Amino acid sequence: MEVGSQVTVVRSSRVVINDAIIPAEVVIASGQIADILPTGTRVQSQGEKVLDVGDLVVMPGIIDSHVHINEPGRTAWEGFHSATRAAAAGGITTLVDMPLNCQPPTTTLTNFHTKLRAARRQCHVDVAFWGGLIPGNTAELKPMREAGVPGFKCFMIDSGVEEFPHVSLKDLHMAMRKLQGTDSVLLFHAEEELDLDKSVVGEPSEYSTFLASRPDAMEVKAIRTICELCLQYKVRCHIVHLSSAQAVPIIREARRKGAPLTVETTHHYLSLDAKYVPPGGTQYKCCPPIRSKKNQDQLWIALQEGDIDLVISDHSPCTEDLKHLENGDFLQAWGGISSLQLGLPLFWTSARLRGFSLHDVVKLMCQNPAKLSGLEEQKGSLSPGQDADLVIWDPDKEFEVNEKMIQHKNKLTPYLGFHLHGEVFASIVRGNLVYLNGEFSPTPLGNLLLVQKNTARKNRISSF
Repeated sequence: MEVGSQVTVVRSSRVVINDAIIPAEVVIASGQIADILPTGTRVQSQGEKVLDVGDLVVMPGIIDSHVHINEPGRTAWEGFHSATRAAAAGGITTLVDMPLNCQPPTTTLTNFHTKLRAARRQCHVDVAFWGGLIPGNTAELKPMREAGVPGFKCFMIDSGVEEFPHVSLKDLHMAMRKLQGTDSVLLFHAEEELDLDKSVVGEPSEYSTFLASRPDAMEVKAIRTICELCLQYKVRCHIVHLSSAQAVPIIREARRKGAPLTVETTHHYLSLDAKYVPPGGTQYKCCPPIRSKKNQDQLWIALQEGDIDLVISDHSPCTEDLKHLENGDFLQAWGGISSLQLGLPLFWTSARLRGFSLHDVVKLMCQNPAKLSGLEEQKGSLSPGQDADLVIWDPDKEFEVNEKMIQHKNKLTPYLGFHLHGEVFASIVRGNLVYLNGEFSPTPLGNLLLVQKNTARKNRISSF
């Protein structure tokens, strides 16, 4: 079957639906799942395009709701074409672009339209967009929401780029009042400065020096603030890239009191250990930082117990020079990890050893990211009426991460040389075979998604 063609039936002995894994055929019509039938029960019709994948796993396409694509403005870091190719190769059929690191940032309706124009005809998978909350732009929130932005990201600490300043407590109260009674979600980079001596003691090429500069207490302080605001205004709030397990009891208590609060963590916090970050290994730098193995184990427990709702990449690439590899200075290097393409095998490699099932993968990496992003009416599960977005993969296949296979524009990543389980064979977006065994559709077939409300008060998706 040619890459880029429409598929009408996907057949496998391992199709993940509801609480079962069964031999089945996924029937596709007009880009949506028309039916899912036990293998052998359907009469084949003439002209069908059947993709029989044997015993490879077929499940909903991954949704990565936290990706920095950086276009327009910083396309040397990443761009829609390269990022969405990487997504397709990783089994990601929908991603949601973050509002910063691009220039201009997605903080006004005009800037949102600029972003949409930059993305047109470039995307290999479907792409939705978060807006941004910065000081002074609360009047832009409602227009952006009406234009198709499901929510808004803000920083409670310096973001690292001057065009996206962090918000104050006053800004947050203003935004919460503006969003109260709406379906919008407010996403928080949850770190706050502490009233401590800011001087950093230690060798800047040692990871321990950087880690000491971003202690758990910064996250804990910010998350206390978020929980208080969430309870006061009852606006949907979401904590992005939780790294400190010390904040989990605070989150749990806020939810017990009725806070509409969700939480994500990332592949790097679940896969990497501060102990093994080498001197000068600035490809490991991210904010909040990678912490201890003990902390990592507690994050996995929080996932198992439902305190963390979803797992994403927080793909935040840059050019190699910004990582300061020549001197290995963690304090000066750009904070961000590239991992978009590797999310599914990264998660599965560790999760399978901790008792997680394929159904857990679907919940944490498909269904819950879809709900967060307002996409659940059409994406995130295998059921009739949903978009025919599928990942086909071998959870038992082991492979080594090498630079040649990586589709990100900048190849520097801490995962080079890692041996992972779970090789992606194919990705299907609305019935289109966009990736197959190392080959990509010659024409980008992804849509730009605008998440809006219809009269039934359910989210609907239109494309641009």
